[in-house]
Amino acid sequence: MEGWDPSTKSALTQIPLLSTRAGPRKGSAWTQRLKEEYRTLIAYTTMNKSHDNDWFRISAANPEGTHWSGTCWYVHNLRRYEFQVQFDIPVTYPATAPEIELPQLDGKTHKMYRGGKICLTVHFKPLWAKNCPRFGIAHALCLGLAPWLAAEVYLT
Repeated sequence: MEGWDPSTKSALTQIPLLSTRAGPRKGSAWTQRLKEEYRTLIAYTTMNKSHDNDWFRISAANPEGTHWSGTCWYVHNLRRYEFQVQFDIPVTYPATAPEIELPQLDGKTHKMYRGGKICLTVHFKPLWAKNCPRFGIAHALCLGLAPWLAAEVYLT
């Protein structure tokens, strides 16, 4: 966490870590992991709201918890810009981080792949690999999507 700004360090230390190492094909172990994911997301959302930093809504889009969708927003010059966000949980999860997509921004920035997938390879993927299985969806949003939005979304 060297070189990180204090607010990122503070946020990360307040997000609970996960313990179950299970992906979508693991049956009851995946159900346990999903419960941990929800608890972590609730804690992260609660923390954001208490610090007046509410910036996303997300939920599982299917009963299995393998597809997630929602919205995220970015405030610039007192205007709120809202984007759809979605991702699928990879079969190799939690060893592999989810690829977060912002379909509305597809092709509008250089740090984005086909289909609106944001680029997280250089900075986030090594961090995710180092912290597997303790990181989850909330960590991907905090350390992946949030900094990407701050760095890449330029609105005038």
